Amino acid sequence: MEIDLSKIRANTRILADLYGAQGISIMGVSKAVLGEPAIIEAMVQGGVKFIADSRLENIQRMQAAGISTDFVLLRTAPSQAELIVEIVDISLNSELETIRKIAYYAGLSNKIHRIILMVELGDRREGILPCDLAEFIGEVLKLSQIKLVGLGCNLACYGGIKPDDQNMHGLSEQVELLERKFLIDFSIVSGGNSANYDWYKETQAVGRVNNLRLGESIFLGCETVYGNVIPGLQTKAFQLVAEVIESKKKPSLPFGEICRDAFGNVPIFQDQGIHQRSIIALGKQDTLVSGLSLDRPLKILGSSSDHLILDSGKHNLQVGDAVNFSLNYGSLLRAMTSPFIRKQFMDS
Repeated sequence: MEIDLSKIRANTRILADLYGAQGISIMGVSKAVLGEPAIIEAMVQGGVKFIADSRLENIQRMQAAGISTDFVLLRTAPSQAELIVEIVDISLNSELETIRKIAYYAGLSNKIHRIILMVELGDRREGILPCDLAEFIGEVLKLSQIKLVGLGCNLACYGGIKPDDQNMHGLSEQVELLERKFLIDFSIVSGGNSANYDWYKETQAVGRVNNLRLGESIFLGCETVYGNVIPGLQTKAFQLVAEVIESKKKPSLPFGEICRDAFGNVPIFQDQGIHQRSIIALGKQDTLVSGLSLDRPLKILGSSSDHLILDSGKHNLQVGDAVNFSLNYGSLLRAMTSPFIRKQFMDS
């Protein structure tokens, strides 16, 4: 994996300026790159105000490398409450049981732990239903070791629900209502993620939203609702480079009775005659193959655990040649997780 830190830094700076023009800060989401310190440092230099991750192990890795920022935990579990208090500055929460356990361990450590409550606005992943928020907050405010600093929501992840004026206005309305009811102030209103770009460009008013959690926009230069490139952003900060290990002319149809493949699927093939096929030293154990794309007119025919097969057409790839792949978010996440892919950094 070739990783261009200058492109990551530039993308972060452009997005920080873009959203900052309307008072919206950025949480740089580090989970797709496993908290790789060099990448996170580039994001911090580009202007993110927080680093957010769903894995405590990634946060520990960044802290051990000396990254200095506020760390936000995106996914909390009651079994992790003690460690959350120890290493995390802010956590996103939607369950009272978990918050109470965090409060217990915060008390043992004589700490005040900050939390953001997640609101369910239609995507059907984590979040408290709006009708339950007041009662929920009433219970949270009884916990002296917990400081409620904000509300947030998550869209376009599980349900694919697009951020728009209706759901963003709904979040702002909840903020105003609850601040008046409980005489509190929400300093962070985290309205979403890389899917919020179109809403931000089209809306007449951002309301109380003053934070977004961005990963894909920074790393891949695109918004996530339609996958469109955001103007001015670099799309090739990450390039996956793999070696050709076989190149031969072969029939396009397998020979013999077709049954299940190694992953339990029964494949279907089209007869395209004899053609040049190249095998790349890359497979499903390394990345999400369906999320790879190529600049050259090469066609990905399929893959197994360790082999990716290309129709190399007239390119006549030779054994030992390198092939460059661009990645979507799923492919990036899995490739960065793979211990078999070496990470090589560049910084122009």
